[in-house]
Parts: sequence; structure tokens; C-alpha cells
Amino acid sequence: MGAAERLRRTWQVLMDGSPPEPPEDEPGEIVDPRAIDLVLRVGELLLASGETTERVNEAMLGLGVAYELPRCEVQVTLTSILVSAHPGGGAAPMTSARSIRRRTPAYWRLTALHQLVQDASIGMLELEEAHKRLAEIKRGGPPYPTWLLVVSLGLIAASGSVLSGGGPLVATTAFVATMLGDRTAAALARRGIAEFFQLTVAAAIGAAAAAVVVAMGNPGQAATIVTGSILALLPGRPLVASIQDGITGDLVSAGARVLEVFFMIAAIVAGLGAVVYVGVSLGVPIDVRHLPTPSANLEPVAVIAAAAISLTFAVSLAAPRDVLTTVALGGALIWVLFVLARGWHVPPVLAAAVAATIVGVMASWLARRHGEPVMPFVVPAIGPLLPGTALYRGMVELNTGSPQAGVLSLIGAVSVALALGAGVNLGGELVRAFQHVGLSASGRWARPAARRTRGF
Repeated sequence: MGAAERLRRTWQVLMDGSPPEPPEDEPGEIVDPRAIDLVLRVGELLLASGETTERVNEAMLGLGVAYELPRCEVQVTLTSILVSAHPGGGAAPMTSARSIRRRTPAYWRLTALHQLVQDASIGMLELEEAHKRLAEIKRGGPPYPTWLLVVSLGLIAASGSVLSGGGPLVATTAFVATMLGDRTAAALARRGIAEFFQLTVAAAIGAAAAAVVVAMGNPGQAATIVTGSILALLPGRPLVASIQDGITGDLVSAGARVLEVFFMIAAIVAGLGAVVYVGVSLGVPIDVRHLPTPSANLEPVAVIAAAAISLTFAVSLAAPRDVLTTVALGGALIWVLFVLARGWHVPPVLAAAVAATIVGVMASWLARRHGEPVMPFVVPAIGPLLPGTALYRGMVELNTGSPQAGVLSLIGAVSVALALGAGVNLGGELVRAFQHVGLSASGRWARPAARRTRGF
């Protein structure tokens, strides 16, 4: 099959939402199990590395067409993938499935895998060569040393505390508390403790550091410490992916991802709440009046701190080196847009949504222009606006005699987080609506499910 024919059949699959019929002169074609295996392995790595369900589905269908899997059907959920091929003409169908037992963000893999799919779709990769490249991608390591991936979490916390108004001493305290929490969580992981309790302990250690600072007579600095520590734990990646899956109609995966986000936030809130409750019970003067409010002006230190949050966030997700500068600029931009909107008295949720939409448009346009996945661009960029302070405020209010205000603060924090996820995805949809279809067939007319119903 030539390159033009491959592209035509890929277009047919993604446009019609159904697999093409096998050629009439090959009614009983035998399905190549190596092609099935390649499609499964690529889908598994994409899903495990943090890609959204729709993009995994598109990539797997593209490979199925490229390697001539007849009547290829793909099913992708958060924890499993399935590929089926049926040649017809009396030949036996072949179906294979794989479970996703471990999901570790590795955005450098997304870029390499998408390039593999692009090359295969235009006939530049034979099946054996594709298997060899996939093996190299799977064996490869992140573009940063292991120690930097670990330290990046502490740097996120330090940058977040500076963005909240802290100084060098506060940033150092947040860095140490976050690193201690992360290493403790890693030790629990090695003993098989569930991730929920790992996050709870990590959040509790950050809050405990803040409580110690309050007890030492510096209540104004405590909240900036815990804000930075929480920022390193907040689930920005699954949040964006969950909203993306929901918007595109993958409701099973969207529901699972939303539950994942809920449990991660619940774990963080539980850790914060336990420490705040114990601190108040012991007489530590934790008071909501000491909590910081976001800066209303564009100070250079705040803009640089926002850029640093996105930069270190990208490193922690093992994003490719060539996106770091763009991501840092995106973090600075989203903070500037948010502060400007707040200066015009726009509510925080709407301000976050507008800023995220603008950044989402720019990131999606850049990703499509360079033929790269969009997740490494948009997920780190929303880091500066993730609501660490609001979560801490809610727990302080709940434990200091203001339960109604505490619940409202927690709802506000979740609302801002959802607005960020919805905003960056809206940006991607706007780019899809007005940009021509590329090799990935992900342009404005390439989503059959969008034309399936009117929602009734």
C-alpha cells in the first residue's frame, strides 16, 4: 500500500468512525499478529505516559490502517486497551487486550511515540523497523537525571511560596518540607502503601512545617510554605486529561479520571486537615487572618516565580528539553493574564478560565505547528494558578470555627481547578475549529463523535 493510499484509508477511518472494508481481492487475509502487538504496545505506552484517551485512540487507529489491519476496532479506557481485527471471508478474527497497571508521566515518550505514529502513517516505517523504534523508546530514559526529577518537586514548592509572597527563607523551608514529604511518600510506596495515603502523608509534612513556623511566632510566613508544598502535589495532569476526555465523549475514561482527581485532592485535604486540627488543639495560633492573598500587581519577582513553577513542573513530568522555554513563557503569561483580569474585578474562577483559554490556544497552535502532542505544553503552563492557598484556607476555616466559609473556600478551589482544565481544553477546541487537518487527522472535521448526536 502506497503512502497516498495509507493516508486515504486513515482519513476514512477517522472521518466515518468505522473501519474500512477489506479489499475485495483479499477476502481471507490473515491478520499479522505483530501488527496487533505494535498497536497495543504503542497504545499502552501512550496511555501510561499521560496521553488523553482520544489521542491514544487516534494513534492506534492510525497504526492499524498503516499496517493494514482489516476492520480494525480500538477500545481505550483509563486502565485497559483492546484491538480487534476481522479480515472476513471466513478467516478467524483476532482480538487482543492489555491492562494498564502503572501510569507514570513521561512526556518525552509522548513526543517520540507521536513521531513514530506520524512516520508509520505516511509509509516511512516498515513493521519490523517500527518494533525496533518502539523498543528503543521503551528502553530509553528521561532527558534529565533522576536526581533532578526528584529535586524539581522541591523547586515547584519553592517557586510557589515565592509567588505567594514568601522570601528566600520561606522558599528554602518549603523546598525542604516538600522533599521530605516526597521521600517519605516514596518510602511508603516501596512498602506497597496506597497512593492515597502517600499523598496524605506528603501534604501533612508540608502543613506540619507551616505549623512549626506559626508556633515559632511567624504566622504570616506559614501559609506561603504550605501553599508551595501543596502546589507540588496538586493533580494538574489528570485534571486536564479528565476534562479533555469528558469533552470529547470518552465518558468512561473521563469518569475514572475525575475520580482519580477527587481522591488525590481528598488525600491532600485530609493531610492538611489532620495537621491543622492537631495544631489548633495544641494551641498553635493558626488563624485565617494570616493567610496571604494573591498579588494584584505584576511585580517582576512574581512573574519570574510563575515561570519557574511551569519550568520545574515540566521537568517533573519529564517533558522534552525543547519545550522548556515555551512552557516557562506560558507560565509567566497565564499569571500576567490572571492578575490583569483580577485587576479588572473579574471573579477568580472566570479569570482563571480566560487566562487558561488564551494559553491553551497558543499552546495548541504551537503543538500542531510542530507536529507534537499538546499535553507537554499546556499541563505545566497552568501550574501557577493551581489553588494551593484556597485549599489551605478552607482547612483552616473548617478547624477554626468557620465551617461554612471553609466549605465555600474548598468549593472555590475546586472550581478554579476545573476552570483551568476547561480553559486549556477550550483553547485546543478553538484551534481545532479553525486550523486545517494535519497528518494526525485531528483537525476540525476529524471527530466523528462530535457529529453523532445533538446531545439529546
